[in-house]
Amino acid sequence: MILEWEQVIVDAADPVALGRWWAEALGWVVVDESPDEYEIRPAKDRLPGLLFGRSTDPKTVKNRLHLDFRPEDQEAEVTRLLALGARHADVGQTGDEPWVVLADPEGNEFCVLGPRRS
Repeated sequence: MILEWEQVIVDAADPVALGRWWAEALGWVVVDESPDEYEIRPAKDRLPGLLFGRSTDPKTVKNRLHLDFRPEDQEAEVTRLLALGARHADVGQTGDEPWVVLADPEGNEFCVLGPRRS
């Protein structure tokens, strides 16, 4: 049996706004857009994607699943994401980690990793 990873589903109060934010943050393309669902992918025919679906449940605790990103320049990427509307998030980190925890405009945490250790 073969499984293909299609997408990650992200609950959102405003799927269009959050989907647009992530499309801008990642430089991805929109492949499906409706008021209740907004799907983005790295390229039209490339998987996996992110699908933002409408949810009326408010986010109240730390995500159980989050995304990690490893840019070439961590400091520059954190600055860019903050300028787009991300914010620093505290999930209990001690402060000496090689990653930075941010949250998207709806509070979903993600990490911007430092350089890969050799």
